[in-house]
Amino acid sequence: MSTPHKSRRSDYAEATRLAIVESARLLFSLKGYFATTVEEIAAEARVAPTTVYAVGGGKQGLLRTLVDIWSQAPIVAASMDELDSYTDPDELLRQLSAVTRSMRESFGDIMRILIATAPHNEDAAEGLAIGTRRYRDALATVAAHLHKIGGTHPNMTVDQATGILWFYFGYSGYFTLVDDNGWSYDRAEPWLAHQAIMALRAP
Repeated sequence: MSTPHKSRRSDYAEATRLAIVESARLLFSLKGYFATTVEEIAAEARVAPTTVYAVGGGKQGLLRTLVDIWSQAPIVAASMDELDSYTDPDELLRQLSAVTRSMRESFGDIMRILIATAPHNEDAAEGLAIGTRRYRDALATVAAHLHKIGGTHPNMTVDQATGILWFYFGYSGYFTLVDDNGWSYDRAEPWLAHQAIMALRAP
């Protein structure tokens, strides 16, 4: 008889945690990290401010949680698991562009929160560094596979290929085309893939 009670309590605790995290994410995006207070997060999540500290670790803890949500999203692991199945470099780069688009549509707000906050906050800077390292490591793995299957110029190193992939699929690619230039994702996705294909094969 105790199992259902524990399950309900566990479900409530997780629902509370998610409400706090989503409230922080919304308010950080709308108002900025510094302008958002714990009290506002609590009000948005319909909990007490003490609960935000106890469950979310305050603003700093919530920021770290957002880093993990973005940089450890299941789509990243799934994409890495499928990497060895690609033998056509063009197909792989089109898939990379599609996955990057999905990540940007789902987590672009978190990336922007960290990029905007990092220059002025040590916790945000550390979080951005962690996320960036995970991001670049994933692209380095893709670059190594592209090198293996002939998707790069014969004289190009894996490090050089990683730099090219970061140029097109790091933070700035989709942000520049979609947010700054007003392109649709449907237009930006194939364009970035094509440009990366050409750049990786250039002498």
